[in-house]
Amino acid sequence: MKAQVVAALGAVAVLAALSAQAAEGGRAAPEFAEGKAVYDEWCATCHADSLGLAGTLALQTKYQGAIPAALALRTDLEPEVVEYFVRNGVAWMAPFRKTEVSDAQLAAIGAYLSAPLDKRGLTAAELAKAKAAQ
Repeated sequence: MKAQVVAALGAVAVLAALSAQAAEGGRAAPEFAEGKAVYDEWCATCHADSLGLAGTLALQTKYQGAIPAALALRTDLEPEVVEYFVRNGVAWMAPFRKTEVSDAQLAAIGAYLSAPLDKRGLTAAELAKAKAAQ
């Protein structure tokens, strides 16, 4: 009986920690951690969910709120689409060379941006915003 109580308390503690982590903007699932790190380094400076960022503003103007402007909140991106725009650029977005973002890093970004929203390490507010836009 004592072991069951300890196990139950441990499970509650783990759930509370995961909930707090999600509310603060937790970590991406391990299989998407590298993609999130590379995205945060190379992409988020223009494509994060913040007002006035060039990439987010351009996509907000293009889609008029029909889909999220911030890339990490989108559910319609496929790795091949991400690869195309990263390597070829679009409008004022310059292409990224393989010496800047390697093929392996690019594959990781594509996997991260096409992962289920709950695996990306988004905050609870970001998850709600992304799900509301679906």
